[in-house]
Amino acid sequence: MTERDSSPYAAEGRTTGRPGIDTPDHRGRTGLDRAGRGLDRNRDIVIRDVELTSQGWHVLRRTTFDRRRRDGRWETQQRETYDRGDGAVVLPYDTARGVVLLTRQFRYPAYVNDHPDGMLVEAAAGLLDADDPTAAVRRESAEELGVTLGPLTRVLAAYMSPGSVTERLHFFAAPYTPADRTGPGGGLEEDGEDIEVLEVPFTEALAMTRDGRIADGKTILLLQWAALDGPFAPGAGVA
Repeated sequence: MTERDSSPYAAEGRTTGRPGIDTPDHRGRTGLDRAGRGLDRNRDIVIRDVELTSQGWHVLRRTTFDRRRRDGRWETQQRETYDRGDGAVVLPYDTARGVVLLTRQFRYPAYVNDHPDGMLVEAAAGLLDADDPTAAVRRESAEELGVTLGPLTRVLAAYMSPGSVTERLHFFAAPYTPADRTGPGGGLEEDGEDIEVLEVPFTEALAMTRDGRIADGKTILLLQWAALDGPFAPGAGVA
């Protein structure tokens, strides 16, 4: 005798649910194929289908949509999007001593794409997860830098790779002093982090963006903001 399949998917011809779609995946997520299906803010874009093509910690989707071109013709297109959530980044600075606080850590994607050793100098950053952007940068500053930040300056928010990555990154800066160094930093070992904390003279950090020693986009943007419009800008009161 054949045992009857009593699962809720039997009536639909499926014996098991699809992780991340019908049943929770390893992060407890379902409905990952629904992202974008209800979008109607642009009358020239009509979402037709969303496929979940890969899911690990983050999600890769292939979306099919109709797009009305500027000449009025409609065409069907497909785009793959990598969804890792939004993030936040912060540049702590000490104008009295003329320094900024940065990190150095191994980045495999850079290493495999022609960076000599994969060790990037960066501003402290992380994904928002369940936090708002200000809470996220305070969390990352404590974990990565060992610094408790005071007042935050919101610099901007930007899509860093909008051709394929959904992430919007929130940029902040904040003053700090040696007294604000309340922990060792270094990141979370359980997350595989092994982060070196660097206190760098601002003029040296800016020079590093010019000669390639700093090759991280978010860090270059924050350092240039600090030089042009921020705490190290001409007339900002820095000695």
